[in-house]
Order: sequence, then C-alpha cells, then structure tokens
Amino acid sequence: MRICLSGGASLLLASCAAGAEVPAGDAPSLELTGRVVDAADILPAAYEARLSDTLKSIKDETSVQLVVATTPDLKGETIDDYSLKLANDWGIGNAERNDGLMILVAPRERKVRIEVGRGLETAVTDGEAKRIIECDMIPHFRAGDYIRALDAGVAGLKAEIKPLANRKAA
Repeated sequence: MRICLSGGASLLLASCAAGAEVPAGDAPSLELTGRVVDAADILPAAYEARLSDTLKSIKDETSVQLVVATTPDLKGETIDDYSLKLANDWGIGNAERNDGLMILVAPRERKVRIEVGRGLETAVTDGEAKRIIECDMIPHFRAGDYIRALDAGVAGLKAEIKPLANRKAA
C-alpha cells in the first residue's frame, strides 16, 4: 500500500490503498445503502440526491463506481484502515478490474481519505489523490462547507478517470 501524507493539514490527506493488507479486526458497521452513505448526518437530503445522480452519471460514463461516505467516528481505527475495510466490505467497483473509488469523511476526527482500487492506480495516482484533497477539498472543509468540499473532490476524481470512458466500450 502506498500512502501519501502531508503534515500540518487539519484533515488527513490522501492515500491510494489497493488491496493492501489491513490489520485484523471487524469491518466498520456502516451499510452500503446507495452511492452516498451519510452516516455522520452532515449532508442535506436534497444534496445527497443530487450527489447520487452525479455519481450515477460518472458510473454510466466511465464504468467506475465512486461512493461518497461519511462516518460518525472511526471507532479508534486510523482512517486508512477503516476506509480500506469499508471499501472491501462493500465491494466497491468491478471485482475483476478492482476499479472502485471511495471518498470517506470522518468529521469528528477531521479526516478525509480517497480510497483507490488497484485497477485505477494509474489514473488516480497517490499524488493526484493527495492534490485533490489538499487543494480542492480541504479549503472548503476548513470553511465548514462539506457540500463544496465533496463536489470538488468528486469533480477532481472525475477529471482523473474521464479518459477511462473510452474503456467502457471495449
């Protein structure tokens, strides 16, 4: 697993964890109920619906499944371990291509992570995931604007995977 961290940010930065081994433990107790799982209850319902539509269009255009999730807490785990367990438990993306993406926000711990399946590591590199979080998302999180932060994160990931749209036809 390759991890990209930058000190000093109020939110944990990005990493691309692709099928890495995680210490034994129970999987997080969140259920995958849709493209947006707001277990921390920080997003208005109307925004969740709009974001879900955006994530569906990304799936339709690129065949990449992107899920946005929030959690009320990390249950004492690092966001790295928690998000990897969650993504694996949910089975995000195509199993053969290992091409799932997840943005996880833990507002109480002030952490965010982008989880990238191994099949997308060339499209969404560690550096790109880190840049999306540091440059596109964190300024909005610091201002308390979760909606703009998530929109910026989704837009950044979409830009990285958009070239994969041609792959869908293959």
